[in-house]
Amino acid sequence: MKTPFEEVMEIRGSDLAAPTDVTITGVDPVFSTRFKVGETCAAVLAGIGVAISDIWALKTGRGQKVAIDTRHAAATLRSTTYMETPDAGGTFKPVVNEAHEEMINRTQPWPTKDGRWFLPHFGLPHLGARVLGVLDCEPNPGSVADAVLKWDALDLEDAIDDIRACGGMVRSNEEWLAHPHGQVLAAKPIVEIIKIGDSEPEPFPVGERPLSGIRALDLTRILAGPIAARTLAENGADVLMITADHLPQIAEHVMDTSHGKRSTFLNLKTPEGVAKLKDLAKDTDVFSQGYRPGMLEDLGFGPEELAKVRPGIVYLSISCFGADGPLSHRAGWEQVAQTVTGLAHDGEAGENGTDPALLPAAACDYTTGYLGAYGIMLALARRAREGGSYHVRVSLCQSGMFIYRQGKTGAITPDMDLNQQELAGLQVDSETAAGPLRHLGPVLQLSETRPHWTRPTPVMGEHAAEWLNDAADKAADAAE
Repeated sequence: MKTPFEEVMEIRGSDLAAPTDVTITGVDPVFSTRFKVGETCAAVLAGIGVAISDIWALKTGRGQKVAIDTRHAAATLRSTTYMETPDAGGTFKPVVNEAHEEMINRTQPWPTKDGRWFLPHFGLPHLGARVLGVLDCEPNPGSVADAVLKWDALDLEDAIDDIRACGGMVRSNEEWLAHPHGQVLAAKPIVEIIKIGDSEPEPFPVGERPLSGIRALDLTRILAGPIAARTLAENGADVLMITADHLPQIAEHVMDTSHGKRSTFLNLKTPEGVAKLKDLAKDTDVFSQGYRPGMLEDLGFGPEELAKVRPGIVYLSISCFGADGPLSHRAGWEQVAQTVTGLAHDGEAGENGTDPALLPAAACDYTTGYLGAYGIMLALARRAREGGSYHVRVSLCQSGMFIYRQGKTGAITPDMDLNQQELAGLQVDSETAAGPLRHLGPVLQLSETRPHWTRPTPVMGEHAAEWLNDAADKAADAAE
């Protein structure tokens, strides 16, 4: 069986020299789960380090040494937990969103009438309202449990799909791999990098950091997509988040996944918003999106369309179920991916270990985000060497299957979360427009170019819809 790092390196390709300066230390368990979530994430972060080293070698002729600690990698899988803001007395305390915690308490596997289990997802308010409408119940765990118990699991899954909401029947991994959709995903790599157009090679811009001068548009929310773009920002890219003030968000996730980025509002329901995004896309290197299949294509922002507008573009698509297969039209979340791929099935709850339950970390989301960043970097390096436009595809379910393949540590152990001394070595303080923030910094170690964010997490919509170089040019023109 391949190690997770070997599987990650397969995406890089066999035509490049094998990396030699990669150190991965530590083993699972870190959290109270059988699954090797820390080791799997560490392998992906090590892959990102190799991709950065490849880029640095293209720019300077020098590679870099890469190191990652499994415990530190695991911490990134629930980094929002370690985010702190000061109270009235100036003492930093964890950020708590009681409404979000209440939503999580409802978004759990519940028994069904036919002896199965089903997870209804209450995510954002409008999606949660749709689920409550199907269940005809109150928004509390007891009422949800009673309502789910009235349904057969597959009937409920179909009913929630029909109203374009989110949920899934708990499946074993064996059952998932026998499902037609699981079979489609099992035949694919963990990251797809598809050439979608020809263009001339584009060397990396001159700059002090691996991704200096690289521009990225981030049209994603909660959590995988923002993590992919945040990873680009921590290695020097100019990342511009595109959202709108009417789109619902989860505040603490925005705070924690936006370090290093700029943020602007564009309403894609208006001709003006669409026109401005098309203008920005003409000069971008990366376009990252996590919309339902078909939504952006209808507005002219599909990968093939943008490859014609901007030859050489690297387009990232992030989804729950992937781009192909009978369930690819469905939206989903971290918890849904865990539920359908077998992660939730394998007894993470209770002393008897027989009831399905969710992992103690958002392992599918963060792993998918890091895989997306990895794919983008590989595609940018390929563009520099041979030219071309590329479509990078990752999915939460594919990541769930990747995690499952790594096997288990044995019996569930008590949570061995990072202690205060470990956290102190990883946390950084930021002065944001919304106030002081203490949070995890980048955990990947590189020998020449330390990953870091040059900008604090922004207030949503605080920046102009323009690229940094364009803004500097305008300022210079005004000065003259």
